[in-house]
Amino acid sequence: MSALQVRPMLPAEMSIPVDWAAAEGWNPGLNDAVCFAAVDPAGFLIGEIEGEPVATISCVNYDSRFAFLGFYIVRPDLRGHGYGLQIWNAAIAHAGSRVIGLDGVVAQQQNYRKSGFSRAYANVRYGGILRAPDASHRDVADVVALTDVGLAEVEASDAEVFPAPRSGFLRGWINAPGHVSRGLLRDGRLAGWGVVRPCRRGFKIGPLVADDRAAAEAVFRALLAAIGGGEVFLDVPGIHAEAIALATGQGLVPVFETARMYTGPIPPLRLDRVFGVTTFELG
Repeated sequence: MSALQVRPMLPAEMSIPVDWAAAEGWNPGLNDAVCFAAVDPAGFLIGEIEGEPVATISCVNYDSRFAFLGFYIVRPDLRGHGYGLQIWNAAIAHAGSRVIGLDGVVAQQQNYRKSGFSRAYANVRYGGILRAPDASHRDVADVVALTDVGLAEVEASDAEVFPAPRSGFLRGWINAPGHVSRGLLRDGRLAGWGVVRPCRRGFKIGPLVADDRAAAEAVFRALLAAIGGGEVFLDVPGIHAEAIALATGQGLVPVFETARMYTGPIPPLRLDRVFGVTTFELG
């Protein structure tokens, strides 16, 4: 077995894990690579044999306490040779003493348990083809561009639903080419917000964060109106009944499932406000 050389990816190589993720059916966003790499460039690793890419993984360090793992892919023709374990160990080492989170596909969840991850809850992807709502609908008309709200309010809301601060990521995610963001204000405060982005297939809405289902639906419809309808995907926590009701109420059906898993305790989160997960790759 040839030796695997593991190193940080170069910026130009970020397309490799995104392309491989697309081949696995994970349907990444068109501008995911640029947004992801800006968080922790050293956290994206590539494994090579004689200069040829064999495996990828990311373990993004958000702060001194929390990291998130994703893009764990070994080239299909070279699986079963131990290359995955080698690059996995390098990613875990990059995280150091941080608690690590991930969204594990069903087939790998037992392996993640062996590596010290515990299941917190399921995340379920819902998808379907939706018509654009009438833009004159009252709650759609009340929603504003998220860029008009101010990043500080978005960060404060995000801090309730994510285990670590991620100001740089949010700024890039909201302003990336093709991404559309909307926010709902109630009595001058941010009651709901979300982002929709174009993917290899259709669009994904994420995050979708709101005080309640009514606010989430208002933002959802505004985002759907902004893209003119089409094929849409929404990843929701399987333990949030109101988020599931929103997805099914819009006509979406389950198409994929992962498990949110962690290696240790995280700060208490307001999962009742999470109507759409940001991304399975970065949390």
